[in-house]
Amino acid sequence: MGFTLFLPSAMLMCGLLVHMASQHGASVDTSVKKPNFIIILADDIGWGDLDANQPQERTNNTPYLNLMAEQGLRLTDFHSPASTCSPSRASILTGRYGLRNGVTHNFAVNSVAGLPLSEVTLPELLQRAGYYTAMIGKWHLGHNGPYGPTNRGFDYYLGIPYSNDMGCTDVPGYNLPECLPCDSYGPQVSRLKRSVHGNCQSEVGLPLIENSTIVAQPLDLWTLTEQYKSAATRIIKHARERGQPYLLYMALAHMHVPLAPPLPPDASATTHHLEDSKVYPASLREMDDLVGAVKSASDDTDIDNTLIWFTGDNGPWEVKCQYAGSVGPFMGKWQSSRGGSSAKKTTWEGGHRVPTVAYWPGRIHANTTSSALLSGMDIFPTLLSLAGVTPPSDRHYDGIDATNILLHGEQSGHEFLFHPNSGAAGTFGDLQTVRTGNHKAFYITGAAAACGGATGGPQLHDPPLIFDLQRDAAEETPLEAKTPEYQAVAERIARRREELLWDIATDKSVSTADYTTQESAAPCCDPRRPVCRCLTLC
Repeated sequence: MGFTLFLPSAMLMCGLLVHMASQHGASVDTSVKKPNFIIILADDIGWGDLDANQPQERTNNTPYLNLMAEQGLRLTDFHSPASTCSPSRASILTGRYGLRNGVTHNFAVNSVAGLPLSEVTLPELLQRAGYYTAMIGKWHLGHNGPYGPTNRGFDYYLGIPYSNDMGCTDVPGYNLPECLPCDSYGPQVSRLKRSVHGNCQSEVGLPLIENSTIVAQPLDLWTLTEQYKSAATRIIKHARERGQPYLLYMALAHMHVPLAPPLPPDASATTHHLEDSKVYPASLREMDDLVGAVKSASDDTDIDNTLIWFTGDNGPWEVKCQYAGSVGPFMGKWQSSRGGSSAKKTTWEGGHRVPTVAYWPGRIHANTTSSALLSGMDIFPTLLSLAGVTPPSDRHYDGIDATNILLHGEQSGHEFLFHPNSGAAGTFGDLQTVRTGNHKAFYITGAAAACGGATGGPQLHDPPLIFDLQRDAAEETPLEAKTPEYQAVAERIARRREELLWDIATDKSVSTADYTTQESAAPCCDPRRPVCRCLTLC
């Protein structure tokens, strides 16, 4: 089931060459110039990590993103579709809630399958419309056979199959608890027993995959950013030379642990010497520099015909303490005062409200801000609309076309937006929190592990807790249930929640993900060597 690839000599190279694939028989409409799309998805980033979202903090960690915001549109009420990796990414690429597309929690190193093959993805639809489609970074939607990126609509792929803490490396980055290097484990006696050291899996080295071939295992975390930057700029320039519209989806390793920021000049090849308090800011600046390089390459090639959309997959992972980001004012105080984290893995605002910037010179007005209620699910219908592509009519979608918000200043987003549970309470995927206007209702609350490990169990609420986010961004004090304001909101939300749940229950296009695991499904370059190690000539 899994990768059992040996590294062929043709792939033993220090630089990865970007291969521009064929158009797969799709005809390109040259009468209308189609726009290019660059989606940049940061991992575990906090709403407060974007300087422009918190100018009073006077930091300078995201100068290039600040510039994008000054030259484009900052979306202040934008939400990841889920509060963990796989569900969020699946919804971004399908425009559907996890209860429809089947992906309700994360896939594992040993996962046999991935995003259900019955789901149609954004790159597949754009590819059929003549787009060159490329992905760089973390996939986390299945790495075996038909579930890999190049079988789900991408002409080219370079990246890691899942999170960067789901495999060992020879020089680990910063994590809490600290990860040990691969070599410290000695010979691999058996891959039948899973081993985890400091939340970092040790039995399989973290692989770098190009298309469907492992080109390094374990990869070098400390050079990954430069490899991504080089590949992205080549993809952009080569697509321009061909005159072909393109989709570039960049799913960054930042800001997920282990963090591997640039080494200081006095660091050796095998050690790193940054004070704990400086690691996260340094990593944030490195991510921002990567975004700046992509923006520069785009500006130099097709500045007036390329939309760059930067956002995040979920909020910060607070259990990582000093290696986690900032939720800004969205602290989920009702929950945190009772124990646990109210960020990643939860439906509190800190878990899913993410920094978001849209940039398109000449099309999106500069230095603008929108508080429209939007979701990562909206990327799917919006990009298809801009490309003139109609999605399949045999399924229900939950994202909305945000074209008028991006291009014409319209302020109306979702009337109702549901947030699925991502692990902190109840079963995975349940739509336990509902947003409408400034109000947010919790039918179930729960916490993830906080710094130090404390957590809080799930709690049912009937009637639901309702917060007014305009007056109480920290979600500290719910409305009194007897007030007219509460009664009106509760009735409206309950009616819409019942309608959506019935719609999903009767939806014939609902998919079911296979979460089966088996040891042979893990990506492995050379199973005869410890941690599946590949030899390289670099």
